[in-house]
Amino acid sequence: MKFFIDTADLNEIRDLAATGLVDGVTTNPSLIAKNGGDFIEVIKEICGIVSGPVSAECVATDHETMLKEGLYLAKIADNIAVKVPLTVDGLKTCKALSDDGIMVNVTLCFSAAQALLAAKAGAAFISPFVGRLDDIGHDGMQLIAEVVQIYSNYEFDTEVLVASIRNPLHVIDAAKMGADVATIPPSTLKQLFKHPLTDKGLDAFLKDWASTGQTIL
Repeated sequence: MKFFIDTADLNEIRDLAATGLVDGVTTNPSLIAKNGGDFIEVIKEICGIVSGPVSAECVATDHETMLKEGLYLAKIADNIAVKVPLTVDGLKTCKALSDDGIMVNVTLCFSAAQALLAAKAGAAFISPFVGRLDDIGHDGMQLIAEVVQIYSNYEFDTEVLVASIRNPLHVIDAAKMGADVATIPPSTLKQLFKHPLTDKGLDAFLKDWASTGQTIL
């Protein structure tokens, strides 16, 4: 499974990229607004930090303007994935961009039917939002299972990018289902490292080592 980080915080991206665990980055207008800075310049900097796909989102809602935005964003760097919403105009734009060899991430997916349409439109990534479905009493992970099965049935090239992840269990469940990518907030990615027995074991090792009075260097 690939790990993308869901942030526009350049310091967080640099820190996590240094672990070698980051395969890409997803951003959106809300994340850009939260962290401040010029949208285009922030995207350029992110593309210089990570070599994998960096999702940059269109803000227009009509096809003609969205396509212009997508073509402009795609020129920022070779690893840009243009992000469009799962609407009729969004999928028209997805088709046009993907036909031009540009990676497209179709976002705001909440049903298997929508995911099927995105794959047929040539999306490189489909972003089902599991946490937001959980928030309204639906089973977000069930949607992931359905999309993975449908894509497997027809051998679509579209990668299932699990979005709106709220906790480590979302990541593990998605991996068990065979999802291609998890886009994870930095705080949740850091939780994946944590286990009380790891901390306890390390503490015991360090105490035993200190009792020997030795050093390695």
